[in-house]
Amino acid sequence: MNRLILASSSKARQQMLHNAGVDCEAVASMIDEDGYKQAMKAEGASAMEAAETLAEMKALRMYRQRPEAIVIAADQMLECNGVWFDKPINRDQTRAQLRALRGKRHQLVSAAVVYKEGSRIWGKIDTAHLTMRNFTDEWLEWYLDQAGEDIFHCVGGYQLEGLGAQLFTEVKGDYFTVLGMPLLPLIGFLRDHGILKA
Repeated sequence: MNRLILASSSKARQQMLHNAGVDCEAVASMIDEDGYKQAMKAEGASAMEAAETLAEMKALRMYRQRPEAIVIAADQMLECNGVWFDKPINRDQTRAQLRALRGKRHQLVSAAVVYKEGSRIWGKIDTAHLTMRNFTDEWLEWYLDQAGEDIFHCVGGYQLEGLGAQLFTEVKGDYFTVLGMPLLPLIGFLRDHGILKA
């Protein structure tokens, strides 16, 4: 059977698949995400189109490295009022993102694709809508203290599965989509194609 590879360095995606009993090897697919995003934004692409394109680029890059494998690749975009948000890298950027999202509704678009022998054999895009409460600056500093550095590498600066749940008044959409991948449709595909036991 072909080896299953997750073309991602995302701990959240690795953990989702592991928890669901999907045995796969996680290997980072090194693409210029920022460059692609800037180009797609300039061309007027939607967040949905960007997420799908980035997932495809990751899958193709990994296929070239491991042509014998079945490759899973995914990407997520956060959009609020037409603005795309990337992963913050430190406390200051995290604070700025959360202030920009405070009291507003934003969307998380998660895309996943599966490639085999250089061709896309499956894909899924899903969107979740999240409403962030109007928290105080004092609470925000407490949150940044408590949440730790893990959130510095999460788009939007939060982990819904943890303390980040306190940021929201409403979440509409699939939980796994919020975490970064439409997991249930992916598992269904893998099961239907004999990659997982039926």
